[in-house]
Amino acid sequence: MMVRISKTYIPKESEKYMCEKHKVFFKNKLLAWKKDLVRSNNEALYNSSMDDNSTSADIVDQASSYTDKNVEMRAINRQIKLISKIDSALRKIKDGTYGFCEETGEPIGIKRLIARPVATLSIAAQEKHEKEEKVHADDV
Repeated sequence: MMVRISKTYIPKESEKYMCEKHKVFFKNKLLAWKKDLVRSNNEALYNSSMDDNSTSADIVDQASSYTDKNVEMRAINRQIKLISKIDSALRKIKDGTYGFCEETGEPIGIKRLIARPVATLSIAAQEKHEKEEKVHADDV
């Protein structure tokens, strides 16, 4: 059974958590986000191949161009990682595990998922995880 939702629909806390409407809402949100990322990556790659300064005789221009390209590629790499998180979230929607914390199995929560649709941890688990990371970083 395919559930349809309006373009203005927003999941409510009063509805059953991760009901079909919620799943459709987040699937649409994730697909739109992925489409935007793919489009902007394609534009960035196309534009970077068009304005290639590396043939410039001026060493400063070459260095500047290299730095710009490096920053651009890092941004593209971050977006590629994000696309992979989106794909993972879409798989979770399909298998019924979307919206539940990977550590505790508790609901992540509608508000958190609207703000960060690729969230895999509840706020409590995320905070614990960040504290542990900070402790390990302080040990170094």
